[in-house]
Amino acid sequence: MYEQISHSLLNSILDELKPEIKRQNLRYFYTRLGANFYAIHSLFSTLYGDRDDFQAQMVRLVETMAEGYIYRSEESERLDMSREQDHNWFLSQKWVGMALYTNGFANDLADLTTKIGYFQELGVNMVHIMPILKCPVGRSDGGYAISSFREIDSRVGDLNDIQRISEQFRKNGILLVLDIVLNHTSDEHEWALKAKDGDLRYQNYYHTFEDRSVPDVFEQGMPWVFPETDPGNFTWNEEMKRWVMTVFHDYQWDLNYRNPEVFIEILSIVLFWANQGVDVLRLDAVAFLWKKMGSTCQNERKAHLILQLLKDCCQVTAPGVLFIAEAIVAPGEMAKYFGEDAIVAKECEIAYNATLMALLWDGIATRNTKLLREGIKSLPSKLDRATWLTYVRCHDDIGFGFDDKDIVAAGYEPHSHRKFLIDYFSGQFDGTARGLEFMRNDSTGDARICGSLASLAGLESALEKGDQGLIDLAINKILLLNSIILSFGGIPLIYNGDALGILNDYSYIDDPSKDNDSRWVHRAKIDWEKAALRQQRGTVECRIFTAMKRMIAIRKEISAFADFNNRELLHSDNEHLLCFLRYNHLRASEKVFVIANFDDHPQQLELESYSRYGINPRAKYIDLYSGVRPSQYDGSIALQGGQFYWLSES
Repeated sequence: MYEQISHSLLNSILDELKPEIKRQNLRYFYTRLGANFYAIHSLFSTLYGDRDDFQAQMVRLVETMAEGYIYRSEESERLDMSREQDHNWFLSQKWVGMALYTNGFANDLADLTTKIGYFQELGVNMVHIMPILKCPVGRSDGGYAISSFREIDSRVGDLNDIQRISEQFRKNGILLVLDIVLNHTSDEHEWALKAKDGDLRYQNYYHTFEDRSVPDVFEQGMPWVFPETDPGNFTWNEEMKRWVMTVFHDYQWDLNYRNPEVFIEILSIVLFWANQGVDVLRLDAVAFLWKKMGSTCQNERKAHLILQLLKDCCQVTAPGVLFIAEAIVAPGEMAKYFGEDAIVAKECEIAYNATLMALLWDGIATRNTKLLREGIKSLPSKLDRATWLTYVRCHDDIGFGFDDKDIVAAGYEPHSHRKFLIDYFSGQFDGTARGLEFMRNDSTGDARICGSLASLAGLESALEKGDQGLIDLAINKILLLNSIILSFGGIPLIYNGDALGILNDYSYIDDPSKDNDSRWVHRAKIDWEKAALRQQRGTVECRIFTAMKRMIAIRKEISAFADFNNRELLHSDNEHLLCFLRYNHLRASEKVFVIANFDDHPQQLELESYSRYGINPRAKYIDLYSGVRPSQYDGSIALQGGQFYWLSES
């Protein structure tokens, strides 16, 4: 593809734009469009170039971008310009996130604005409000079965509420994160309803088939996401008399990205939310976007092209908006969602580090770091201008999808080790953890785990026993895990209630719309009267919240914790310790030596063995978190069970 061909096409497209678009002041839009159009044209041509209506679809694509730009506010445009000039702004160590459900954290969106003081008190300045778009009652998949992409669920508020939240967040330096579900809609979405009515145009928005011949071929390669509740990947729709691809639940219809109209519709939705003041868009289920017979229909190359095209188009209209890739995939696939063979992210600037999350829980169960270290060594490198979301818990389950090679290298047999982890976290091993199994596959023995951070770390069982020693140990584990995500590199993401030590909520089993989904056990609603105990010295809530608040404040002051590929994993002769070095990428002499003891018992670290990493074994060290000098004896540092250090030479 010669560049002059794409520019010639661009000129003809601009001639065909709607008159109302041509009359607008589009100076910056045209500058960005010209800079990005060759890539946009190339990607769109690769995906849809064999269609007779290719140029007409290209015209509609450019119009969609232009319409999004026209409705961009002056404040959003100002932020776009500022973030373009400081293009590494999101790699700073000053960002700390929180994910929450509106009606789990507050009563509704209006009430959420009254909780800004809580975010500021803790130090959180990036808030992911979990799905709030219109969904069918009882068939919402926790908000991910969307029946209208431009309407807020009336149970939590309306668009005016979101605009007020965005305005208040920006005044207080807080980034707003919202979800866009890319892979599917509810079967009650307008597009699906029209498809059911026989509209061929909208049937082509989805993967639908008149008989089982094609679905049966697909099924040979596709795994089941929810084998317990929704086996299979296709559902018969009696109204339409066709089979529909439904990878997640039978009421979630997978969108057909082979159709350019679908892509343009989704782009329009992305730009709509960018113009509501959203700073970061979490793109849900991105690994599933492209369906190909004979494959797993996950991580397909054209799924990546879809994301690259979406990013390029958003760069033209709203370049200050970031994308998060929700791709919970094998470690080797994770970094591909930043965009391969690049420095600047071509797809999503941020991706979930699900592997690190699962590895941390392995360390808690085994009391050692053998697999944790092997897994970290195997983590793919990120791009220079991209970052991870590092987290301990989220709204979803925990899957132990480690690479089998890493499990073997750690000295375990993969199948039996995963069984141990499932038994441990479901309380069948020693009763310390209080988790629930999720989506057990009886044919493979595989399962995932649900539960709140505090309950999985042993706080629930410790409180039941009234054993102060076990309570102290559980709190140490909670803080240990958070110390890793706050120092490892990336944007740490705290889940709703975890800074207060919220336990499992088993009341979901009394709700018929939730009782078959054990993930609701860790989606508890905050009791704000109990949350006030964070101000009362000696309470569990105060101990956890005060420590988290301190960790966050100190993290923000440590330039070595910014994410510029400036972490070095250090070998330790002590299998219970995780050790890594963080350093300022501009001043390498500014270092922080991170040590974490995953055992319940005291351990020692011999400093002499770290001299090859530039650690001075004779230096005096201070823990940046506690402000005290660690106990040193005969060239060794002592750590109590579940203790961590952020060490700097004093």
